[in-house]
Formats: sequence, C-alpha cells, structure tokens
Amino acid sequence: MHNDKKGFLGKIDWVTICLWLLLCLIGWFNIHAAVYDPENPGLFSMATNYGKQSIYIFTALIIGFSILIIDQRFFISATPFIYVVVTLLLVAVLVVGRNVGGNQAWIPIGSFRLQPSEFGKLATCLLLAYFLNTQTNKVPTMKGLVIGACIVLFPVFLVMLQPDTGSALAFFSLIFVFYREGFVGTKLLIFGGLAILLFVLALLVNQWILIGLIAAVCVVFIFLLGKKRKYLIDIGVIFAVASVYVLSVDFAYENVLQSHQRNRIDIILGKMDDPKGQGYNLNQSKIAIGSGKLFGKGYLQGTQTKYNFVPEQSTDFIFCTVGEEWGFVGCLTLIGIYIFLLLRIIHIAERQRTTFARVYAYGVASILFFHFFINIGMTIGIVPVIGIPLPFISYGGSSLWSFTILLFILLKFDSTRKGLSPN
Repeated sequence: MHNDKKGFLGKIDWVTICLWLLLCLIGWFNIHAAVYDPENPGLFSMATNYGKQSIYIFTALIIGFSILIIDQRFFISATPFIYVVVTLLLVAVLVVGRNVGGNQAWIPIGSFRLQPSEFGKLATCLLLAYFLNTQTNKVPTMKGLVIGACIVLFPVFLVMLQPDTGSALAFFSLIFVFYREGFVGTKLLIFGGLAILLFVLALLVNQWILIGLIAAVCVVFIFLLGKKRKYLIDIGVIFAVASVYVLSVDFAYENVLQSHQRNRIDIILGKMDDPKGQGYNLNQSKIAIGSGKLFGKGYLQGTQTKYNFVPEQSTDFIFCTVGEEWGFVGCLTLIGIYIFLLLRIIHIAERQRTTFARVYAYGVASILFFHFFINIGMTIGIVPVIGIPLPFISYGGSSLWSFTILLFILLKFDSTRKGLSPN
C-alpha cells in the first residue's frame, strides 16, 4: 500500500501545483498591499479581505488535494449532473441574486457571495469534453459542432441575462477547443479575426464608407483571382455578408451593450476622453503601473495603492498593485509565470490518452488564457474594461475555488493517464 501511494504521488504534476501555489501566494500578498489596513496589519486578520483570502487559499488547498484522491471516473460520470446543478444556480441568481455594480451575479450565503458564472466555465468545459468524447466519428461533423456550440452558448445566454458581459465573453475562448479537435478550421479563425477587425472599423469609420472600402477590396480580388464564375459567387457572398455585418454593428452596439460598456470601448478607441468619469479607472490604472518604473516602489509603499486611487484594486485591477510596488520586473515575472503555466497545461493536454482529458485540458488552457490576457490587457488600456478576475491573484472565493477545481481535475486526469486506454 505504501508503494502505491508513493507511485500515485509521483504521477502528479508537481510543477503545475507549485505554479498554482506560487500564484495564490503572489495574489495574497498583493491583496494585502492593495487594501492594507494599519489597524489590522496581519495577513490573517479576518476583518480584512487579505485575511479572508487566506481562508480561501487554505480551503482551495483542501479542495485541490481532495480532488486528487477521488477516482477520475467520478468526474466523468458526474459531468451531466454538475452541468445541470450549475445551470440551476445560473437561473437562481436571476431570482435571488444580489445586484452589485449593475450585475445580478452573486448569491448571498451569509457574509459570503457565490458567483455561479465562475463555476459555469468549469461545468461547460466538463460537458464539452464529455460530449466530444462520445463522438465515434474520427472526422468532425456539423452536427457535433452545433451540439458542442449549444453546450457553450446556453450558459452564455443565462450569464448575459445578469447581465455580466465579461464572464459571458470568457466562454467564447473555448473556440480553441473546437479548433484543436478539428471542428473549426484555420479559415474560420481568420474570418473570426476579420469580424473583430470589421467591428472595430465600423465603430471608427462611417459604415457606408467602410462598405465602399470592402467593395474596393473585393474588386481587387476579382482581378487577382480572375473573373471565373466560382470566384465571382464566393466574393459576392463575402461582400454581402460583410456589408450586412457592418450595418448590424451599430444596432448591436446601441442595443446589446450597456452604456458604461459602450463608453469604455469609446475610451479605448479614442472616441471619448473622460479621465474623471468612465475613463477614471483606466487612467488611474496606467498611472499606478507606470509609477512603478523598473523595480517598483516596494512592498506596501505604493502611493496610488495606499490612497485607494484605483477602484476595485484587490479584484479586477490587482495587476496595478503588482506594477506599482514591483515595477516592470515584477510585472514581467508574473506574466512569465502565467505563460509557463499555460505552456505546461498545453503540454499536459497533448500527452493525454483520452479525448475527454485532452478536450478538458484545452478548455482549462483557453479559460485561463482569456482571463489572463483580458484582465492584464484592460489594466494597461489595450482592451475595454469588462471586469473579470486575474486567475489565482484577484480577491474572491468563487473565482479562486472555481479556477482551482478547474486545474486540479485536469491534474487528476493527468496522474492516471497511463492507466487509461486511448479512444
């Protein structure tokens, strides 16, 4: 029995666990700096967010290692049940949830607030892996793509009702899972990138001028590819779709996004300059990060942080504290740790012997990458402020626990991969 336990522990990817623990500790210390209270200076003071975060980290540690001792078949068989339970929570939050910052996204449980959308990403990754694992066709089918897309879009619909645009957008990162499994080709990814480009251009340029530019580009391609009927039809369809898309952007922009979300996008695109209003968070964020210079001001020495210039600095804008107190070197180190973790997860994904584990692993990588890129991107002004946590770093029990469960279930599958038959 002793040898079996030793063998089990030896199969666990301790490198990934060390990276997870390192990020949790970095988050804890930076939350301490972000909301430091001289009257409660201790890291374990329960009257503060950093004291509560210590409990969340300790609990996450227990949850993580509990997952590692559970049979991996439990997670596979329980996947539909988990998805249903989380879906019911997403419905429940619309009825009994607490509205914070315009989003009814939290269910109050005593002094704790549960955010179901964080666990929705976990449930969606599991069910997507569960479904794709049942596909017997080696060649991806349109039916499989449609069902898989519905698995992803259903929780997106519920999250948008809260409305929590940031959390809803995170689900779309699972496009990388479909790409890895062959459901989405390179051409579709390119078209997706062009759709984003057209969306931005439609907000910056008059829509009729933009349609004229699209027509000019299509004419150029006709002359380059030749005037064959096949090319004429394809280019005509592309022009029609692009034109309708451009015309629909304005409607979607005005009717789907909330006013504060439109204002944030306008600030990013340079259409609005409002440093004391909608652009206040972003402006103060840039000041805080820039003031750290190369090596930072030192732990608990950040003036922007200390005097609470940046709102939500322990949650959505936690990266500001890293920039101000640890400087460019600290930011680069944190980004390096994240990149190492993501590459490690992809390495783990590629060595899995089952479709379920591989799909799930890419789901984990996709969700973590989206949060990492968008959260840091919004603090430095390259993407709109949409309010999502930095994994393992931002304050909050729901996000820390959900990301921990997401990661440790993957580590459980990885630890038993040699005993599983490929499919």
